[in-house]
Formats: sequence, structure tokens, C-alpha cells
Amino acid sequence: MQNQLIWEDRFNIGVDIIDKEHKKLFRIINRLFSANGQKSKSQWACQEGIKYFKDHAMKHFAEEEVYMASIGYEGFETHRRLHNNFRQRTLPALERELEQTGYSPDSVSHFLGVCAGWLIGHTLTEDRAIIGESMSKWETILPEEEQIAMRQIIIQLLYDMFRLEPQVISEHYGGEKFGNGIYYRLVYASEQGKEWEMILIFEEELILNTVGKMMNDPSKEVNVMMVNATRYSARQFADRLREHFPSKETYELKSENLLTHEQFQKVFEDRNPQCSLLFNTGAGYFAYCFIAPHIISDGMEGFIKTETAMSDIKKYLNKEGKTDKKKILVVDDSNVMCHAMNELLGEAYEISMAHSGLAAIRTIVLNRPDLILLDYEMPVCDGKQVLEMIRSDKDIADIPVIFLTGKVDKQSIKNVLALKPAGYLSKTLNPLDIKKNIDEYFKKLQK
Repeated sequence: MQNQLIWEDRFNIGVDIIDKEHKKLFRIINRLFSANGQKSKSQWACQEGIKYFKDHAMKHFAEEEVYMASIGYEGFETHRRLHNNFRQRTLPALERELEQTGYSPDSVSHFLGVCAGWLIGHTLTEDRAIIGESMSKWETILPEEEQIAMRQIIIQLLYDMFRLEPQVISEHYGGEKFGNGIYYRLVYASEQGKEWEMILIFEEELILNTVGKMMNDPSKEVNVMMVNATRYSARQFADRLREHFPSKETYELKSENLLTHEQFQKVFEDRNPQCSLLFNTGAGYFAYCFIAPHIISDGMEGFIKTETAMSDIKKYLNKEGKTDKKKILVVDDSNVMCHAMNELLGEAYEISMAHSGLAAIRTIVLNRPDLILLDYEMPVCDGKQVLEMIRSDKDIADIPVIFLTGKVDKQSIKNVLALKPAGYLSKTLNPLDIKKNIDEYFKKLQK
């Protein structure tokens, strides 16, 4: 990783409030690079520098989101999802690693590599997309539910194969260099000519701590035998992963390559991934990229043909037909909580989700729910404020609201009940008890 980030004219997008913060973030990263080379004060300087970087990154994200909303930017939700991933997952995970390792050289390198790479990539693609000078590279990413499934399968496979317990650093890994690594690419093809590929990235430290130990190789550096063994381990990993994603078509391995980081970045930039995840395994970093543009299109029905138009439309209407299920809107800033509630209630109810108060109001207006499950402790616009907005509009004021709360002390419950909701449920309840309470609520309404 180079020791300094050089600000270039191409980083300017022509929006003053955004460009100024970009330059400031570049300067902070450069100070961290400099501090990392001064051992006597490295930890203290890094702690202060990281806090400063984080504060300015949060300020920048908030200002940028306000600007995008003000111009009606179409990619706003996707862009904010990238911000949320970085501020809610990537930065906290990197900070934990720094603290757990006492600001070791490797953890500092991870922090600088991921943050600097993310900042450059995000500035040149996502931020330039705001002014229409580039395309977001995340437009073809898998739906969130499938992302979560992929993530869980990879975590399980890493445990099964290497007894590792990985933590997700980023759900939108942008190809940042997080250390010296092996970039292994597998390309599969079907008889119909469709292709998809996996790129598995192993930090050298990870190879030494897993494959190296299995081979009882005392080497301190990755050697030819270790890379070859890693290659076969990666093949097994890919084959086991493919078992979880059955296809009507048969895919055979077409080619495999070991890429340099520069070659990997070119592939990454030329062919936007449908899934791109970065993990800290505790033994080194691991990244997984999946590129298969046809998956998105394969999820859609084919073009309507004249000779089958009526039957195609009938199938579509049956598929999209009306349901007698009660509608529940889950409002929670946590993706994990939203999807947990969707899994718990989705079979019996029609579930929609919103991750903020404003998103909730939009959803309520577009698709009026029969019940709102509202997180009480959301940032920016909390449950109390959302409930006040709902009750201030006579057209939606009568929709019942049940609060979801993580706090069950007497004062917190008193605060919740003072708002006179239809009820409250503790997030710590057994999931089956949560569903039972909601079932009973609707039964009472029918009496």
C-alpha cells in the first residue's frame, strides 16, 4: 500500500460541500499513514486519528445524504446502503480488531488499506454517479435476502473447513487491498454459453495460519506448496458453495487463474459483482466475490410472446394475486432485526420493511398496513417521533402500533406506555412468543 494518498482533480465532483469533505478525509488518512511509521507514538496517534476520521466520515455521509435527497437522486437508497454498511459494520469491525490486537502493525495496515481503498473507490464511482458521470457498480447486487443467505453459507463453510469463526467486515467489498494476498479466480460455463465466476482472496497470513499449519510447514512466508494446497482447498470451497445454489443448467469449470491485485481490480471494475464480501477470520482476512450478471435476469420471467401471451399473463397474475394475509410493517434500523421478523412472520402475514422513520411514512402511504411493529430506539428519528408523525396525519392515525424495544427496565417501559401504543414487545422475547403475541392481537380484533 502506498504511504500517501495523492489528491487528483478527477476526485472533484463539482459539489463544494462534498469535495471539501473528501479532501479532508484524504488528509486524515495521510496523517494516519505517517503516524503508523512512528512506533513511539503510533498507538496514541492512531487512536486519535481514527476517531477524527470516523467523526468526519459520519459528518460527510450525513451531508451527502441530505444533498442527494435535495436533488432527488435516483440512486439515493443504494448509496445510503453503502454508507450504512461502512459506518455500521466496516468501521466498528476495524476498530474492534485494532483494540483486540493492541494496534498491531497488521491491524493498522488492515484499517488503512480498507478505509483508503474504500474512500478512493467510493469517490470515483458512487460519488461521481450522483452527478451522472459514472454508473454505480452496485446496481446489479443480489437482493438483500440472498446476500444474507450467501454470507451465512460462507461463514459456515469457513468454519467447517478451517474451524474459523469469521466476522463480516463489509457486505460491499470494493476490491480494497487489505494486505498481501492470493487472488484465486474460478470461471464456470454452461452448455448454453452462460458464465459465472468466483474470486476467492486469501490474505497470506490466513494461508500460513490454516493451510500452512495443516501441512505442518514452519515457513514464515507463503510458498509454492502452500499456494497449490490453497488452490485445491478453494476448489473444494467453491464446489460446496455451488451445492447451495442449484441451477437447471450444468456448469463446468472453464478456467482458473491466480491474479495480481491489479488484475483483480480490473476484473472487478469491468464486471460488477453480484456479491462481494470481506471477512476477518481471526487468522487473517478473506474476501469472496461472485460475478454472474445473468442471475439477476434469470430471476425474471422471459419476454411475453404473442403465442403464449395469455397464459404468461395468467401465470403472472396468479403469482402476483391478492392475498388475505394481514399486512405488517416492520420499522427498524437493523437489517438483521427486520429480516428476523420477516422470517418469523412472513408465512402468516404479508411483511414489508422500513429502516427509518421517513421510509416508514412512505411505505404506510403506498401500502397501508394493518399493524406497525416499530423499533423504539432508532437513531435520528426514534420510535416516539415516528408515532407522533403517524398520529398527526388523520388518514393513517388509526393504524395500530406495537413498539419493539430492547430495554425492559421499569422507566423505559413507562416511557413506552405513556405514548399509548397498541402494545409493546421486548426484542429479548423468544421469537415464538413474539409471533404468539401478534397472532393473539389479531384474534382479539376479530371478536
